[in-house]
Amino acid sequence: MSELLLEASRITKTFAGVRALRGVSFDLIAGEVHALVGENGAGKSTLIRIVCGAEIADSGALTIAGGAVDRMDPLTARVLGIAVIYQHPVLFPALTVAENIALPLESGRRLRRVDWPARRRQASRLLDEIGAAIDPDRAVDTLSMPERQLVEIAKAIGAEARILIMDEPTASLTEREVASLLDTVRRLRARGAGVVYISHKLEEVFAVADRITVLRDGESIATRRADAIDRGELVRLMIGREAAEARAVRPSALGQVALEVRGLSNLARGVRSVSCAVRRGEILGLSGLVGSGRTELAETIFGLTPHNEGEILVDGKTATIGSPEDAIRLGIGYVPEDRQRHGVVGEMSVAVNTTLNQLEATSWRGLVDDAAERRIAGAYVERLRIKTPSVDAAVEALSGGNQQKVALARWLSIEPRVLILDEPTQGVDIGAKGEIHDIIVRLADKGLAIVMISSELPELLAMSDRIAVMRAGTIVGTLSRDQASPELVMALALGHAA
Repeated sequence: MSELLLEASRITKTFAGVRALRGVSFDLIAGEVHALVGENGAGKSTLIRIVCGAEIADSGALTIAGGAVDRMDPLTARVLGIAVIYQHPVLFPALTVAENIALPLESGRRLRRVDWPARRRQASRLLDEIGAAIDPDRAVDTLSMPERQLVEIAKAIGAEARILIMDEPTASLTEREVASLLDTVRRLRARGAGVVYISHKLEEVFAVADRITVLRDGESIATRRADAIDRGELVRLMIGREAAEARAVRPSALGQVALEVRGLSNLARGVRSVSCAVRRGEILGLSGLVGSGRTELAETIFGLTPHNEGEILVDGKTATIGSPEDAIRLGIGYVPEDRQRHGVVGEMSVAVNTTLNQLEATSWRGLVDDAAERRIAGAYVERLRIKTPSVDAAVEALSGGNQQKVALARWLSIEPRVLILDEPTQGVDIGAKGEIHDIIVRLADKGLAIVMISSELPELLAMSDRIAVMRAGTIVGTLSRDQASPELVMALALGHAA
């Protein structure tokens, strides 16, 4: 019989009167991948935070490698061989990739001489193991979100943990990087490690998991062998109902061109001679591999890093956009990829976040009108069906899908003409993803021009009226809904098609 690495028995946890876990049980054996699935708010993150010592359970028992742990904390977890890769990487931005990878692996004794070449070699080996082409000498704050995720994965693998917990590790990765990561997970399993794999991408779960445990509303609903359950039954267990079928993209009655860029370049950000347009009522999908320039183009249009060549036209008129303030004044909204760092302010309330971009509507002579904030936020909570105890609740207390809806509300409150969405459903569960898709379609139906960036090709194919494919900082092809196929989009992204 395989060694039992981890056993959590009847774990409970309550936050401010809200029961997050209701007697959850979960176990992990050596040499297996055990997937943990459920909608946002089901209790997955709370459970793993208890396992790694970031939270203390109210009741229940935790056993690691046969030994009972009376009180888990992060240091104890590390000593016991537990490593966690969170959805949002925990790295030191001012340090290099090699330094970040080395920090948990080297001794902390004083007057120790740093072997810089050895650090670089170690970082290169670990990055190569997961197929990540990242220079070990790059500062972390110059990396994209997908690159930071890969560094976090390399750091955890380098620690040679016996229990590796992966919380949405592929949320920002391309299909090629996902395949490489899953190969790495299989190698870890073959070496006898136990992997807890948390993902909303069910195709990944079925590709790599030996067993699957479903959490719903803080309870462990079922544990099944992956080869003994199908997708339909798994989704039903997760959401407690049958999932709606994938919605066909609606026919579009497109209006005038709302946003157009001609020969747009931002040499500092690698954007080169981009020309494209999006009409009122249109969803323009923006596809491409990591590093193709999708986010950099969005940031250039929004004025975060102003362009130095070409022009931007809004409603057919040349626009000067040198800052986000200029873009907002012209009716351009931007929901960024990393909602935790740039999309919402977690410790602030739903009301404050919703009205951050229109302070003039909620303040008078420097004083904030709290009632106006709550009134505006309440309307968007109802419109977007945001699940929150009240508009005064902190955004960080909400599930990922509801945080994303708050980020949408923040920009919808300025009544934009154009809305740029960078990975709008990244890291949200299958139910919330469908709700966000419905919101996006309703906005387009009302005449909003939408530019949607996504690393999930099926999502872009289902949602977009047209797909513009980027490679090496420029658009290499634009496909209509009828033309677009997974094979053609990937061929363009890889440079294999005209």
